[in-house]
Amino acid sequence: HALIVIDDLSKHAATHREIALLTRQSPGREAYPGDVFYIHARLLERAARLSMARGGGSLTALPIAETVAGDLSAYIPTNLISITDGQIVLDAGLFHQGQKPAVDVGLSVSRVGGKTQAKALREAAGALRLDYAQFLELEVFTRFGGAPEGRVRRQLARGAAIRAILRQPQHAPLRLADEVALLLAVQAGLLDALPPDAVAAFRAGLPAALDAAAADAVAAIDATGEMDAAARETLMAAIARVTASLSDRGTDQATAHAAPAAAP
Repeated sequence: HALIVIDDLSKHAATHREIALLTRQSPGREAYPGDVFYIHARLLERAARLSMARGGGSLTALPIAETVAGDLSAYIPTNLISITDGQIVLDAGLFHQGQKPAVDVGLSVSRVGGKTQAKALREAAGALRLDYAQFLELEVFTRFGGAPEGRVRRQLARGAAIRAILRQPQHAPLRLADEVALLLAVQAGLLDALPPDAVAAFRAGLPAALDAAAADAVAAIDATGEMDAAARETLMAAIARVTASLSDRGTDQATAHAAPAAAP
């Protein structure tokens, strides 16, 4: 298996345009020659999975294109979107906010979807991407003032929990079962009431809790990539114990801060 990263096709297309104009070829949209789409398609369609009769293996192409002010409707980006199996859109604003990688979940699309994911992970993720995209939109509006109430407040709490749970420390990989358990906790709303520091503590302490209380379920999920009803119930019980301990700890700390100091 091989991966080829093409960095970047925007400059390749610009160079091809300059040469075409100098040789007096007829310009098309945005002054690009008419064959630029054919050239990029011919290049990227070499990426394929080979049959065993030809040796097997696969070649994956990852083309990179630069957008002007984030405009995905420009000629080269739209060409690449129509050729490839999806796109990952990076946003400079998210990068300056400290989000790395700065992936715009609203504009990033995969035509493959969850077909390449383990079945347990696909079931646990649910509508995670949609919930997080809606949270980002609501967060922008709430910055202009006003106290959110009801459903909006619950969506903001769920989105904050998703953001906190997806913040993965560098060089700290997780097992498949750990990822599934984290997503189950978010999906069930067990983290919505926890502050961000408690969510980080939950994320750090969950693997050890699963090893202690759900070792068989963890081993089964890691081995098969699937989660039956019994394994799900075992994971949820372990998750509930961890969140309950964090909630009790937060209540004790709040009580200690609220208690008046004794008179000397």
